[in-house]
Amino acid sequence: MVRRIDLTGADGVRLAAWEFADPPKGPGDDGAEPVQGVLLLHGLMGRAAHWADTARWLAEKYRPVALDQRGHGHSDKPAAGPYTREAYVADAAAAIEQLDLGPVALVGHSMGALTAWQLAAERPDLVRALVIGDMRASALGAASQREWESWFGTWPVPFATLADVRRWFGEDDPRVERPNPARGAFFAEVMCESPDGWRPVFSPRQMLAARETWVHDAHWDTLAQVRCPTLVVRGPDGELGRAEAQEMVRVLPHGRYAEVADAGHYLHYDQPEAWRAAVEPFLSEVAPTP
Repeated sequence: MVRRIDLTGADGVRLAAWEFADPPKGPGDDGAEPVQGVLLLHGLMGRAAHWADTARWLAEKYRPVALDQRGHGHSDKPAAGPYTREAYVADAAAAIEQLDLGPVALVGHSMGALTAWQLAAERPDLVRALVIGDMRASALGAASQREWESWFGTWPVPFATLADVRRWFGEDDPRVERPNPARGAFFAEVMCESPDGWRPVFSPRQMLAARETWVHDAHWDTLAQVRCPTLVVRGPDGELGRAEAQEMVRVLPHGRYAEVADAGHYLHYDQPEAWRAAVEPFLSEVAPTP
């Protein structure tokens, strides 16, 4: 069962969250300890549906909820924003509080991982454990932002069919070094049909605005402030290099490292079983079910 829940962001933005199973009950009757909540945060251009496979196995023991962050999925996409770091972090905190999930295990991918560790640093009362999926702590710089702006300009939108979406992002995209069906499937999830073809559910302009607020800065200071157990996960073909990942683990007061073999940036999509094998034992140890 998948249930949609409408939430309110810190500044009144309507947020859509998705619970992938009935909230499980803890042992006993009245006063039973609630089952551990898990909040799943997608990356830039992502959506809650990207966590469906992860949420299914999490639902065997936990209460997993995936959030469509502002500007993404079914959540509001206000023309004027804001699409700041503060707004994304405040939205995640509001979701935890309104859903009564905390202290939560936070699982984030890419930009969602940055939001997760910034929230863990600012609101340790809300976060019990943290999983960082392929997100760098170092600054990427202005050149990276210009490359992204140019990349959006290469998209042949509208796409005639979803098969064209999968083929372009998985094979023909100039950023693809070798065919990657998982990448094509990832982007097919964020397209919607319009009268002239298939277009992204998000605004590229808003995605660039969101990225602008973190791409120029390093985030080591907030990483060092995270006090809960934290797992840093990367794929060998992802954006987070091994040396930087291991330095992140060193900076974290309670950091650990895991690698998903044969995975790229979309590691939970590339290798879902290996992703589970990396993450599940960590959560079982640091965020046990009652």
